[in-house]
Amino acid sequence: MRIRHPEIHRSDRTGWLRASVLGANDGIVSTAGLLVGVAASGVSAQALLATGVAGLVAGAISMAAGEYVSVSSQADTERADLTLEKRELAEDPHNELTELALIYERRGLTAALAHQVAEQLTAHDALGAHARDELGITDTFRARPVQAALASAGAFSVGALMPLLVAWAFAAQATVAVVAATLIALLVSGALAAWAGGAPMLRGALRVVFWGALAMAITHAVGLLFNVRV
Repeated sequence: MRIRHPEIHRSDRTGWLRASVLGANDGIVSTAGLLVGVAASGVSAQALLATGVAGLVAGAISMAAGEYVSVSSQADTERADLTLEKRELAEDPHNELTELALIYERRGLTAALAHQVAEQLTAHDALGAHARDELGITDTFRARPVQAALASAGAFSVGALMPLLVAWAFAAQATVAVVAATLIALLVSGALAAWAGGAPMLRGALRVVFWGALAMAITHAVGLLFNVRV
């Protein structure tokens, strides 16, 4: 049967989209906040750029390590659950079949149809059926530590590079230039992230702009507490 109007779903983007959006926004906000705060303290242009570069490198490594450790923990839990399910299928297939049928029955199928569906899915791929319908583990949402780490680090670096380049290009007015460029970048990144995820673009854009502006305001205030001249 031909599908004339194929549907476009975005759930398969959840893993990499979350890591990429988080990394890019964190790169923009944290680096811009760092630069604005340090600039407010009165350091030289060279010291400001060195601080920004150090923040980019440290932030990218931190994002990659954090994502890898976090998602690896999720992957370990998934593997443990699948190992247990595989053992139960080998030791007690009858009760596992009944359990699967009850899941489908609770979803609205009649008892007879639920049992028939469970039998056919078990014959096709018993572990896959239990992983998906009992444990909620699917290929789309499986934990992928390396992918998450690379996406986070790469996105953070790209995001952090923007305020750093602006600070370098407009060293005399670094604070104003970084704030303006950051707010524009956050508008764009928030809107694109919302669009990619199928959410309202304006709401997504305003959400990240608000938190980015708040972060820069706070770091600028902290920087003003110091009176450094290098």
